[in-house]
Amino acid sequence: MPATAKSAIGLTCALLVTGSAATACGGVGEAATDGKVTVVYQDATSPPEERQTVAVVRKSGVLEQLADWVNTAVALPHDLIVKVTPQVPPGVTDAVTQPDGRTIYLPPRFLKQIHDVLGKVTKTVKRPALLPEADYNADDLTAQSTQFIFGHEMGHALQRQLLLANLGLEEDAADGFASFYTVNEVGPAPSLATAVLFDELAREEGELTLEGFSSDHPVTQQRVFNFLCYLEGSDPGKYHAPLVDTGYLPKTRAPLCPQAWAMLDYGWWTQLEPHFGKGFKTKGGRSQEEAREHLVAETKALAEQLDELRTGQT
Repeated sequence: MPATAKSAIGLTCALLVTGSAATACGGVGEAATDGKVTVVYQDATSPPEERQTVAVVRKSGVLEQLADWVNTAVALPHDLIVKVTPQVPPGVTDAVTQPDGRTIYLPPRFLKQIHDVLGKVTKTVKRPALLPEADYNADDLTAQSTQFIFGHEMGHALQRQLLLANLGLEEDAADGFASFYTVNEVGPAPSLATAVLFDELAREEGELTLEGFSSDHPVTQQRVFNFLCYLEGSDPGKYHAPLVDTGYLPKTRAPLCPQAWAMLDYGWWTQLEPHFGKGFKTKGGRSQEEAREHLVAETKALAEQLDELRTGQT
């Protein structure tokens, strides 16, 4: 994410290539064990207003929900501890995954900043129809967007612990895992809440700088459309009208989204397949095969309409 966004919240993952980090990465390739994800809350020394936001996230159970899914689906080679704590490495101001993939930090101040931005959004931005009115408040949106952001960090952790091959930037893949997990396992709320959050952050950034354009993170507003595209593509029959017809997702992007989602879905199932937990192999293998069949069908469908789409965009 551009540096200007970091001043607002800076949803980024710092890859600290230092001597100590290199040492910490040394055990990544060791033999697999029964590594587990554990979430700990160490916010007792945080200011009261930050502890209140942590309490909102903790009560929602969104961190534990993803941790439980990974513990069931994936055989990690090492334990992964998720620390909701103000005691973070030097220079860390937001959610971050350490280079060895064994620790994720979620600073309470960062969560409070998310809550503050979303509190402003609920007062100034019209509620998307897909978000229930009862959920359109700072607390629920904070929990939902935190689940997506945690999914992004979990994507980093999985890539680093399992040494997954990337065909592009790691940040794109981490965003992809957040969509893959939340769309499949939770529903539309995390994608929508995070799109609302990032849209506001993009407005606060103002004009992009050279540093912003050259960041390893995609431009913030582009990430908004990526989140919405994957969601719409996962079920156009359900999401096309409330996302495309209402103008949240441009009509020029929408025709590409079913195939994009199918590729992402199959891609993550395939990346994780060699690392499925023993009790998850049958279910995971079935999901991977279904995702493959879906990708084949969507690729064929896109090919049949591609000439028309190209002509319509010229």
